Amino acid sequence: MTKLTTPIPRSPLKRSHKDREQMRTVPDTPQTRSQAYKLAFDDMEFLCRHETRPIRLQLELMKPELLMEEAGIVSTTVLFGGARIAEPGTKPWAARNETQAKSLKASSKYYDEARRYAQLSSLASKKTGFSEYVVVTGGGPGVMEAGARGALDVGAPNIGLNIVLPHEQAPNKYVTPEFSFNFHYFAIRKMHFLMRASSVAIFPGGFGTLDEFFETLTLIQTGRMERIPVVLFGKQFWERVINIEALAEEGTIAPDDPDLFTIVDTAEQGWSLVSSYYGLDD
Repeated sequence: MTKLTTPIPRSPLKRSHKDREQMRTVPDTPQTRSQAYKLAFDDMEFLCRHETRPIRLQLELMKPELLMEEAGIVSTTVLFGGARIAEPGTKPWAARNETQAKSLKASSKYYDEARRYAQLSSLASKKTGFSEYVVVTGGGPGVMEAGARGALDVGAPNIGLNIVLPHEQAPNKYVTPEFSFNFHYFAIRKMHFLMRASSVAIFPGGFGTLDEFFETLTLIQTGRMERIPVVLFGKQFWERVINIEALAEEGTIAPDDPDLFTIVDTAEQGWSLVSSYYGLDD
């Protein structure tokens, strides 16, 4: 993948990184060791203050946006799903009892479906020079790993949007390193998932996956986001876990709101919906 670089505007003024380098060589005195003497943009204690939160929010929005824009990434294929779903044939590491172990072992089939779905999306992405349909996941284990792995299987880049958590959220080894981003703020991370989304695929998962699913539905339902294909994988799982039809029957959502998503069981079924929507098979 060719990485593009935004040209730096010509200016007679000294660049900030030059001053930062120069400050590494100043004489060691009580004054230069003082926290107050540090350049504001090079002072981590200052940038982590409560009062500078708006700056940190802006930086988390800007950094991935600039790097993806420079790389020419126009649209993405979003994969949401559980971190606890392991590759078939491996031990369900997250199981806390026999019942969970049995369920997670059965759910491992979605690892393969996510991997295959990412392969299909990445093959379509390759035809665009990796500008469209680039796979993006949360960058961690489980379904996220499967998505990144599927992209790598066909030689395609993929994006990982990690977040600092107490458990499990280290980047998996299949994420493209230059697109392996890390976040402090959940809200900004979720914005990046959907800012370039051409479709959203949602595999079985827990609270985080449900949050991402309902965030997507809410934005589409309220017109804050264009309608795009939203594909749920695993009819048996989703029909057992949530009952959207009941919300329609109760009148708390519109009668046609359940049509905002489609439930499928296989990668081929899911990608066929996306391909038809965008005319990729024409």
